[in-house]
Amino acid sequence: MNKELMEALEILEREKEISKETLFEAIENSLITAYRNHYGKADNVKVEIDRETCDYDCYAEKEVVEEVEDPVMQISPEDAAEINPAAKVGDIVRVEIRSKEFGRIATQNAKSVILQKIREEERSVIYNQYFEKEKDVVTGIVQRYMGKNISINLGKADAILNENEQVRTEHFRPTERIKVYILEVRNTPKGPRILVSRTHPELVKRLFESEVTEIKDGTVEIMSIAREAGSRTKIAVRSNNPNVDAVGACVGINGARVNSIVDELCGEKIDIVNWDENPGNLIQNALSPAKIVAVFADPDEKTAKVVVPDYQLSLAIGKEGQNARLAARLTGYKIDIKSETQAKDAPGFRYEDYVYDDEEYDEEGYDEEGYDGEYEEDADENGAAACEQEEAVEGEMES
Repeated sequence: MNKELMEALEILEREKEISKETLFEAIENSLITAYRNHYGKADNVKVEIDRETCDYDCYAEKEVVEEVEDPVMQISPEDAAEINPAAKVGDIVRVEIRSKEFGRIATQNAKSVILQKIREEERSVIYNQYFEKEKDVVTGIVQRYMGKNISINLGKADAILNENEQVRTEHFRPTERIKVYILEVRNTPKGPRILVSRTHPELVKRLFESEVTEIKDGTVEIMSIAREAGSRTKIAVRSNNPNVDAVGACVGINGARVNSIVDELCGEKIDIVNWDENPGNLIQNALSPAKIVAVFADPDEKTAKVVVPDYQLSLAIGKEGQNARLAARLTGYKIDIKSETQAKDAPGFRYEDYVYDDEEYDEEGYDEEGYDGEYEEDADENGAAACEQEEAVEGEMES
């Protein structure tokens, strides 16, 4: 038994995840290549390796002829008789080849064939491993900056975080561990080229799937995501179990689940709202934390008109229109937001189309303590008394 060869193959199989069968085939091909380099041709050469003992036989099949014209392919009856006394003209005789007789150059070429096959298989294994993780989230270590791009080590391969896939507010240091979303895995002659992202909305979705058990087992579904990387994300969720609160499951006890995701995203704010098949209710949820008086949605045109209290207009639109813009992306509707005063005065904006109950409205009121702190600042910046500055506010946001 060739113990040294067996141990070497086992180490390669364990460390590089290359199957023994592939390595055996590489060795067989390398011996045939060495024979071809030494004798000029190898059409009649066979190599057999015992998979259990790693012992190998290398032989050439030669035809017995009266007059030998090609010593590589033919053998004389006298020489054939030394191998097989029963051999006669026209028979095929197996002539043993001693690999030790190969020259130095032929041996080097055989070695190169084995190493090349190992490298190709190693690249193939790595490519297949990460190709299976495409559209998924993995943890990597920041290696170095290459201009404005970042090299991320994923373990067995390096990935590239391009400038346009980076969040402008994020700055990483070498050796820092981060989670990235694998956009694409390309197979190149130099090995797999892996492109990753920190801005893709699916990054947030995958983080929730890994953090929230109810999403992983299908009890809670993420129906839609709208993200402005580095600033704010809105996600709409629904529960397939009436006893499970979808929003509560995503938030976790004392916000533990969502806070871990926020930390991973370097402080990016996340709004979680309930999904509703009724577009009016969905739009109302999507515009939270703003309070809505009424919504009229047109499913055919994918447009919606929304009325909010005068003092809630800035809150509904958000800083630089962010809240309305994310709500439009989340719902897929073009949303036109107006205050009560604007709605009554706007031409073609029929206020009587809206379901509006004065008594219910007065009884409910609005919970001013429920506002998000940032939105309070937004309201101050954009003008809390929006009804006095109607001409300064854009009421229509496009998806």
